[in-house]
Amino acid sequence: MNPRTDPADDFLLQEPWLPVCIDGCQLLAKSWFGHTEYCVMLTDMQGVWEERMDTAAIECRAQELNRRLRAAVQAFFSHLREAAEPWLLGGGTGNSQMFVWRCDGVVTLKLKSELAGLPFHWEFHCSPAPVALACVQLVRPLLVMSRLLHRQLEELGELLARKDEEIQDYRENGATLSRERLQTEVFNKQLYTEDFIQKNLPLLRSDPSDALGFNADLQRLYAAVVAPHKRPQETHGDPDRTEPPEPEPAAQTTVIGPDGGDPENQNPSGPVGPGGAAQAAAVRATRPAERQSSRPKKKKVGLFR
Repeated sequence: MNPRTDPADDFLLQEPWLPVCIDGCQLLAKSWFGHTEYCVMLTDMQGVWEERMDTAAIECRAQELNRRLRAAVQAFFSHLREAAEPWLLGGGTGNSQMFVWRCDGVVTLKLKSELAGLPFHWEFHCSPAPVALACVQLVRPLLVMSRLLHRQLEELGELLARKDEEIQDYRENGATLSRERLQTEVFNKQLYTEDFIQKNLPLLRSDPSDALGFNADLQRLYAAVVAPHKRPQETHGDPDRTEPPEPEPAAQTTVIGPDGGDPENQNPSGPVGPGGAAQAAAVRATRPAERQSSRPKKKKVGLFR
């Protein structure tokens, strides 16, 4: 079964997972609001739920929850976004309230606010997300993040080993520490890993909510992991190139000056005879090559060459 290819999934993928606390319930949430549509995903690490609504569905639900509301979607959608988004971003506001309701596997977020002095109600009905969507939005990025962090740990271990060799070389050549408190033991990767797991794993097990601690560093890493999945129209040129390639001059290009003549010709506006026309064409054909050979080559600056 192929995963769905809803364009909204691409926009939602670029949004980070944020730790939120709604009505005392600890969750990870990500949301995307378009012009008159939205997508919302929630997880408590025991399940993943989602809801996506288009313009027609939003209008229908608004009429069901607000009988006195007689307005087009565009008229109240901005208020819905302003009232709901702070909660879904991990904050909240005194002008609105949000509650969590679980029933038959569906997680409902109930929003209460005021619109033009009248009560405004909204409900996000988040149903269990398809496995393919949960893998794309959560599981796959987390696995890539774990591999990146593991490689980083490996490189840091190798760096510490080289640092120990450097320090040992200093000591063998008579160097001493000016402050004893700066002295460290030789890094042992296996002992460090075992000690780290032994100390930290019980803490994570005793507080399951800590697994929802998607801090700023992890959010940036998540953004870097999902960045290659941007839509093709948002990616311009080679993603590995740090600057656009320099256009090469055409083999035969005629440059027209302000007065209609060739700005490099000594007599731009004068008449040209039959023999002179052929000679001028030959000169124009050879000029770009001469300019290209005389121009110093620019050195490309950037991380990639």
